[in-house]
Parts: sequence; structure tokens; C-alpha cells
Amino acid sequence: MNLEPITEVKAPEEIERQSMEVDIACAGFGPAMGGFLTTLNQAWSENPADPAFESKVAPGMPLQVLCYERADDIAAGVSGVVTRAEGIRSSFPTLKTNEIPMAAEVKQERVLYLMDPVGASRRSFALKMGDKVLSGAGRLLGVKDHAFELPWTPGFLHKQGGLVLSLGQFNQWVGSQLMAGGLVQIWPGTPVSGPLMANREVTGLRLADQGVEKNGAPADGFMAGMDVHARLTVVGDGPVGAVGQAIDRRIGLPAGHARREWAMGMKMVIELPEEASNPDKLNKQALASDGVMKDAGEDSPLEPGTVWHTFGYPEPEIFGFLYVHPERLVSVGIFVPSWMHDPSRTAYRYLQHYIQHPALWRYLKNGTLRSWGAKSLEESGRHGEPFLTGNGYARIGEGSGSTNMLTGSGVDEAWTTGTQLGEAVIELLREGKAFTQENLATTYETRRRASRVERGTREAESARNGFQDGLVRGMMGMALAGLTGGKLSLRANIPPLYKQMRPASLDAREAVKRKDAAALALEDGRPLHDALLTARGWPEISFDGRLLVSQQDALLMGGKVQAMPGFADHVVFRDLRLCAACDEKTCIAMCSGQAITLGENGLPAFEREKCVHCGGCLWNCAKSSDGERGNIKFLAGAGGLHSAEN
Repeated sequence: MNLEPITEVKAPEEIERQSMEVDIACAGFGPAMGGFLTTLNQAWSENPADPAFESKVAPGMPLQVLCYERADDIAAGVSGVVTRAEGIRSSFPTLKTNEIPMAAEVKQERVLYLMDPVGASRRSFALKMGDKVLSGAGRLLGVKDHAFELPWTPGFLHKQGGLVLSLGQFNQWVGSQLMAGGLVQIWPGTPVSGPLMANREVTGLRLADQGVEKNGAPADGFMAGMDVHARLTVVGDGPVGAVGQAIDRRIGLPAGHARREWAMGMKMVIELPEEASNPDKLNKQALASDGVMKDAGEDSPLEPGTVWHTFGYPEPEIFGFLYVHPERLVSVGIFVPSWMHDPSRTAYRYLQHYIQHPALWRYLKNGTLRSWGAKSLEESGRHGEPFLTGNGYARIGEGSGSTNMLTGSGVDEAWTTGTQLGEAVIELLREGKAFTQENLATTYETRRRASRVERGTREAESARNGFQDGLVRGMMGMALAGLTGGKLSLRANIPPLYKQMRPASLDAREAVKRKDAAALALEDGRPLHDALLTARGWPEISFDGRLLVSQQDALLMGGKVQAMPGFADHVVFRDLRLCAACDEKTCIAMCSGQAITLGENGLPAFEREKCVHCGGCLWNCAKSSDGERGNIKFLAGAGGLHSAEN
């Protein structure tokens, strides 16, 4: 067995590659890129004759603006989101929610603390005592279905006037506006392998090679990725995107910055049963004061625009949400954070227990799975902010550090970073200035630093510090930062990601449970980490073939996961010797698509066709060869989710 470090195979540099010249090349299509391209397109549409928009690479033509998206469809974005939508509404002042499928205005918000109804959660002594107090004073405090609704919702969480969205449907709607405008070309199903760079200057993008072996070596039908040279390269490929990662490796992060806070967001889109509109089984006749029978759906407590934020279950570190869309659809999901020190965290099994919590199950029972997906969220915020500009490039969206917001998803903030760059680019075009680091900093960075995006990232900069020491301290720290606008916060030394995991070998009781789990996994072939939750006392999931289904069925029914052949594996294990010495195997536990499994000789094996590109393996690795990064590389790749309802 060869355990030598893997050397990435690269196509020979002397290979002939096609190339093309454009004015602006964009990597990734999400909310931030949507904001950028919308700003450009609207300005051009107002005055197509504006000489500022004449192409320098194709004189006499409008700007040549091309956007490359890895996913096979721009609607494959993963998230049900609730957002204040200030930036989005600014771009679309006459926006009507019924124009966007699954969109609704926020009507009501609740924050619920969920107690453990099954007794398997890993709760501290203090938390268990708190649960007993709540249970004992249940009627007085309004505890119902093992849930306590906070009597007061902090102002920084309020989304009144905002929107509940399906990110996939929103992206598709924005994309249709752009493509109809005529200025922008969007190419889905086109992964970008990395930036073209000359020293510290970005000169364009290189598309991924096709017709290659798993390790990237040319095979029959080899087609070298095209080089797209651009005056400006806009990087919006998210926190695990190949372009952003490559720039960070070449240039580094600002002094003192590191990306050490992450979360896995996993969600389902569920079609509610009709009876869920009246879970308390009220007499229909009593609902009709005028003697006319009302439709059951008219009195649903889960009306479109309802937003629930939850914490405390299935584990204290896991946060959850429920967002109600029109037509009896809800987005329900959880966030599993990097500061959940348990190395055996497994998001899908936890999600199944979450939706069965009595406070949610009374509405979701007998529902039908419509969609499923998962995505890594980079939550370091300003702590992980890269250099926003450089010669020939600018960074926007989540990969630029805009996500860590006390207000929630960060989608509107990402959109706003895109509009700010769009305004800056228009200014430079009209002034005839080059896209240098100095000019981009003067225009784009100046706008961003003076905006609510900057204020939001400052307020949230250290808000999550306390969670390294548990839920109670974490909630105190978040409240302290939120109520003081970030002026006060708890201090914490946030270690590298691999050090945030508790070694499996330290807990003798856990070793016994792992032994029981291994026997159970051998008995019925289930994944080890799924078996471990059973050994810890979590009840088995009773599959119903409709909503409660196996993870593989969720991939097919909800995620509709597939991948085109001919691309290299985008998940690469740097040093298999470290994998062989790893007891935790957290990369397997947190793989959303079960694309990483336990292979021969106890080593992880990767199946590209199952990968949903969540990026969870990148930060769920318990080993490191350099003291900072994990033992996994996440490269450019194709395929993934194919559901537009995410």
C-alpha cells in the first residue's frame, strides 16, 4: 500500500490552450455576483450609447462580460434564506415578491429554545438543570412541545420588512433579468480551475480541463481548459472556490487574519400536508363566523413569511431554522458549527432528529421531501477577510468576509458587496482608469468601508468567541456584542480548525460506544458515525419513504445529485499517511453526500459523482501537515445539486 503524499498531476504547461480576451471575467454566480452584474446591466441599459461601456477588446461592441459558474444550473444554489433585503430592494425598487417563486415578505419571527425530548443530547450539567427548571415551570413560562419561546427577540435579529427566499429560485430570477438585458453572458456547468496570475497580478481565469483521469492526467478525449484573459477578474466563487483559494495561497491573508470559524448548513424543502394548516384540530365550523366553511389553509399558523430561529437541539451547539414559503412549502434546516468539538458530528442524521422535535413535527409530520441540500458557511467574517482588491481583481460576497452577520444569512450583505463593486467599476470606466489595486481600493473598498456591510462585520467580528467554551457562554457573548453594536465582546483564542476537534481517543466512555457502533456498522452496513449516534442513545430513524428517507435517497429525491464524466476529482487527500493515523474520520461523518467513505485499509475514498460541493471536508479534517490547514484539498469540479427549490 502506497501512503506517500499525493502529488497533484497537472497538464503539461507547454500544451496548447485556446484563449480569448474579455473585458470582465467573473468566477461564480451567487447573490454577490448577481448584485455586481445587475448594477452593470442596469447602468448600461439606461444608456447603451455611453462610451464608458464600449469594449476595449472588441471595439464597437459593448463590454464583453462573461461569468462562469461551476454548478450545472445557476438555480442550484443551496439555501432557504431570510434577509432584510435592503440591498436587493435598492437594486429592484419596484420588486413584487410574487415575481420570484417561493418568495414571501417576513410576517412574524420567533426564537425558540428547544429542549431534548429523547434524552440523548450531550448537554452540560448547567444546561440540564436549566431544562429542568423550564419543564417544572412549563405552564407558567409557556413551555409547549419541549420548546420555550423567548419573550423578547433582540433587535439585531429582526427581519421585519425583509424577505423569505429560496436562493436557487432567486438566482434563477436574477439570471433571467441579466440574460434578457444583453450585456452579460453566464455560463453554468463551467468550473474554473484557477486564476491566471503574473506575480501578484490577476490577468484572467483558466477553465478546468476535461477528458482527464481522476488525478487530472490527460486521457482519451482530453480538452485543455481555455485561458480567459480579462482586464478585470471578479472573484465571487465563495469560501471554498478554487479561484479565491489560489489567490489566498499566492498572496496570503492580511496579517492576523485566518479562517477558523465555519458551519455546515443542511436543509430540506418540505411540502406540508394539508392538515398541517390546522394542527390543533380546531372545529372548521367554528372558524366560520358567517356560516361559510373556510378552506383549511386559510387559518394556518405557518403562514408564508413565518420565520423561526431555534437553538439547543439536537445538540446544544446546533442552531436551526424554519422559513415558510407560499404554497405550503417550508425550508427547514440546521447549522453544525466548527466549534462543535465532537469529531463524530454528522449533519444528516442530526437533521432528521431536528425535524422530528415535537415543536416542529406537529407541522411537518406526513410532509413530503421536495428538495435537499447542504453548504459550508465561512463564518470568520473580518477575522478571515482576504485582500479585497489587487491589480486586476476584486473579491465580493462570502469569500470576501461578508457572511458573519448578527442579522443572519449575510445574503443581502453579499449582494451589496456586488453592487458596491459594480458602482466602482462604472466610475473607473467613465474616468478611463485602469483596474489597478490603488484604483479599486479608492472606489470599491472605500464604498464598502463606509457602508452597513462594514458596520455589520465590525459588530459581529468577535460575537461568536464565547461558543468555543459552550452554548451558554456563546449566547452571552453574542448578546453582549449585539446589544452594544460590537463595542463589547468576549475574548477567545480560536485555534486552527483541526485543533478544535476533541480527539476520539481521549474519552474512555466514548471508546466503548465507538466499539458498539463499529459492530452495528458491520452488521447492517451503515456508516460508522451514523451507528455511533445510535450507540449514544439516539433513536433509530423510522423511514417513511416520503420525508424520513436514507441519506442516499435524499441525494436522489431532494438533491438530484449528478456529475458529468471527464473531470478530475476535486477532493484530494494531501498525505495518506495522516489519513491512516486518523481515528476521528470527521471528513466522512460530515460529508453531506456520502461521497467520502471508508475505503480499503481504513483510508478515505472519494466518489465524485455523489459530491454536492458543500466543501465540508475542507474544514472537517482532524489532521494537518502545516499547523493551519487540514489534510484535504478542495479543487475545481463539476456536477453537484440539481434542484432549483434550494
